[in-house]
Amino acid sequence: MRRRAFLRTATLPLIVAPAVARAQSFPNRPLTIIVPFSAGGPLDTLCRILAEPMQASLGQSVVIEDVTGAGGAIGITRVARSTPDGYTLISGNQGSHITLGAMQQVSFDLERDFAPIVMFATTSQLVLVRKSLDVSNLREFLAWVKANPGKVTDGGGGYGTVAHTSLLFFQQLSGTNIHFVPYRGASAALQDLLAGQIDMMIDQPSNSLPHVQAGKVKALAVTAPTRLAAAPDIPTADEAGLPGFHTSIWQALWAPRGTPEPVIETLNKAVRDALLDPKVKQRFVDLGQEIPPTEQQTARWLADFQKTEIDKWVPLVKAAKVKTD
Repeated sequence: MRRRAFLRTATLPLIVAPAVARAQSFPNRPLTIIVPFSAGGPLDTLCRILAEPMQASLGQSVVIEDVTGAGGAIGITRVARSTPDGYTLISGNQGSHITLGAMQQVSFDLERDFAPIVMFATTSQLVLVRKSLDVSNLREFLAWVKANPGKVTDGGGGYGTVAHTSLLFFQQLSGTNIHFVPYRGASAALQDLLAGQIDMMIDQPSNSLPHVQAGKVKALAVTAPTRLAAAPDIPTADEAGLPGFHTSIWQALWAPRGTPEPVIETLNKAVRDALLDPKVKQRFVDLGQEIPPTEQQTARWLADFQKTEIDKWVPLVKAAKVKTD
């Protein structure tokens, strides 16, 4: 009996060793970060900035792949169905990982099917209007919108994205009626704003600030209690005439649920190391991005924060009764 018990015990390492070995040898081939929005957009830009220092930390290439469509659902579905080994990751924000399930039928659960890795950036937004619009500040713009109910157009990367939920909040606070025009991504919406095809946009500085500084589009307000360090001349919404219009956009990484914890820890460390790179810090500042404090760079913190965001934004989206296919 003792011999049989010894043999059973002796075989246990043979069962668990392969999984442990795979985690310990991670990574031994290139990784892919899926961006569920269009190329050239804010999330795509930030992921590409992170990729180079992450490669140095991991010793493997980090490929950024844009998989657009269905408000982010196509890219997210691909990662949800991928092998949970840490080689295929999904990047996202409120639009892709908070409100998407309230807007359309999806084949995944945003909390259950993904393992949080890390939040790597956060920023306020800019209230933008086309250059040709004859307004010079937010108060004048709100008066114009109220004089043209339902005729004013706002663009963003699809229903349920951060741009869309921010507009819902904007309308709720201002008592206005604005028509939202969905695009395949923020960069596409911005191009139409620059061309004067839409009237306004609530957008990330990383996407639009260079055009503001070039005088190609007007920025009427920052959606934060304090002004943007990269553009201190733009007033806050509180200062400009819409008190309480505070929104922030955060960007984060997830892996498929079931990814080994040592792999999650390795990926988390690679991102945290990248965020310490002076070049990364400066590029984030130039794009109006803030790096979360160290205590907010853990996988556990992101998991808890995601639940809080769901409680905040999902009721607003459901109240709007907007559905997408």
